[in-house]
Amino acid sequence: MDRIIDTSKIMVRCAYHSDWDGAMKLAWNTFARFDAPDYSQEGIENFHKFVNDDMLRKMFIAGQYQLFVATDDDRYVGMLSLRERSHISLLFVDEEYHRHGVASALIRFVSKYVLTEEGIDRITVNASPYAIGFYHKRGFVDLSGETVADGIRFTPMELRFSKEY
Repeated sequence: MDRIIDTSKIMVRCAYHSDWDGAMKLAWNTFARFDAPDYSQEGIENFHKFVNDDMLRKMFIAGQYQLFVATDDDRYVGMLSLRERSHISLLFVDEEYHRHGVASALIRFVSKYVLTEEGIDRITVNASPYAIGFYHKRGFVDLSGETVADGIRFTPMELRFSKEY
């Protein structure tokens, strides 16, 4: 039986340094469950290297790579990271929390952040095959067709938003 999720307790916020390991573990576990079946072994290995890259962690600590988390009490239930100030690098939600608005809340929070803190009126993402429908429902449009790089399959997408976002 599915457990009842009280979405009013879910908090979306900028990540602290102490959130890194939990967020990356969530990203890897969710990728392995939902995305890996669509990827080659090379893609799976490259993704694993990416979420375990110490240089990426150092960039986050230095403020050059933004990380946002969604928590339910002390549990990480969603995470989103930005590179280059407005490109969604990672977006993952714990399986139990799919279809409860966690990813949408992360997108809204980060969109406001990008607009107010970075002064940029759009965000981009390289959407995995699993996530294309999700992004389309939130207003993202394809910038080109599916691409494969280093074994990672993705469709480049963009969401433009107005100052009222």
